[in-house]
This record gives sequence, structure tokens and C-alpha cells, in this order.
Amino acid sequence: MNITPDSFFARSCKQTEKEIAERAVQIMEEGADIIEVGGCSSRPDAIFVGEEEEMSRLRFGLEILSREAPGAVVSVDTFRSKIARECVEKFGVAIINDISAGNLDEKMFDTIAGLQVSYIIMHMRGTPQTMMEHTHYEKLIPDILLYFTEKIQCLQQKGVQNVWIDPGFGFSKTTEQNYSILNNLDQFTVFGLPVLAGFSRKTMIQEVINVPAEEALNATTALNLFALTKGVDILRVHDVKEAVQTVQIYSKIRQS
Repeated sequence: MNITPDSFFARSCKQTEKEIAERAVQIMEEGADIIEVGGCSSRPDAIFVGEEEEMSRLRFGLEILSREAPGAVVSVDTFRSKIARECVEKFGVAIINDISAGNLDEKMFDTIAGLQVSYIIMHMRGTPQTMMEHTHYEKLIPDILLYFTEKIQCLQQKGVQNVWIDPGFGFSKTTEQNYSILNNLDQFTVFGLPVLAGFSRKTMIQEVINVPAEEALNATTALNLFALTKGVDILRVHDVKEAVQTVQIYSKIRQS
């Protein structure tokens, strides 16, 4: 749930109390395990809002979530350690999802170690404003695996217990690179940590089948199913009902 006005998928943006409340209930009723909220867009070329504006948006949304979905496991998408701390300490947030894996705030790793919450680290180079200037890799998969190796070692040394990894589809990667990572997702299970994949309605789909984000659900479902066959543990999606159905069908196949 984007509590912002500028997501690449406009229908995911919820800003009024009514919109947030209705979406929270919908997400839970459709079977999501986690509700993730973000107050600062990370789409390509997004302009970072200030810390106070991001936290103001999150306070507004988290207060509504606390009331409308009191039993929900909540994740907050932020790269700022101060915001992570307030969300955990004041609103009971269980997961911090950091697109920069600590690169945009040197205090984040120590903050997470102190809070002892689940921490998602994503692979990205630069910032959302500059990331597409950093798509050259010597060896794509080994370079990203090395990135995670170094981050995980640092976090473990600080005592962080629960780390999830996200290869970062669309972040510092061309469309061809995104599909190469997708085809090699099973290599990211080497760490023995939960692997998250998020390509819901992204450009990597739009460019291949020539549709806008609003028409990319069917292809998103196809990628979600393929990711499950490659060992992915968590799907980060806009369309909860369809993703839950995909997981149910995949589970049935595996059991048969």
C-alpha cells in the first residue's frame, strides 16, 4: 500500500482515511500474510520526500492500520533509520524493507540490530534517481551474490537475526538483466534465507508485452508462478487475491 501520490501504478496509491481503511481490509480478506506500507516512492526518477513528510504519511497510515487491521503483520518500506525506529517502537511494525540495504543511511544496520525486527535487504546501486546509470556488471549474478554475502556478514556480526533478501527487480537492472536474474533465482537460496521477489506490473513486463501497468496483471501472475518454482518464499504484489490463488495452485502441484 503506497501512502504516496506518485507510485508507477496509480491504483496502489491510497491517501485518504477511507481509501487506506478499505484497502487494509481488502488486503487481509484476500489472504495476504503481510501488509507493507510506504511513504516515499522509489519508482525510477522518483523524488525523495523529506524525512518529516515521509514519517507524517506513515503515521497517518499506520494509525489507520492499527485500528482497521489490528492483527496484521506490518512491514514498512523505508531506507531511513529514524523512521524505522519510530515505526517499530510506536506502531509495532514487524518488518523493515530497505531498498538500499543500509547504503542510504549508515545508521540503519545498528538500528535494526537494536530493534531486532525482520529486515529485508534489496540489491540496488545508487538511488532511484540514478540507479539506471549503474547497470554495468562484470558478472551479473555473481556480483549480486557477492553484494548480499557482504551485507549478510555485516548484519550477522551486528547480531541481526532475521534477514530476507530481495534481488531488486527493476533497480539498477535492464530488462534483459531482470529476466536473467529471474531465470537464476534459485541461486539466491544459497544463503538459506527467505528470498523475496517483486515484479508486480513493472517495466520489465510492460516492455516485453507492450502494455501499461494497468494491463500487466496476467503477465505478473506468470512471473509469480515461475518465481515460486525457483524457490522464492515471498511475493511482493499489488494484486493479493490473484497472487494467493497462484500460491494455492503451486502448492497443489507440489503436493500431487
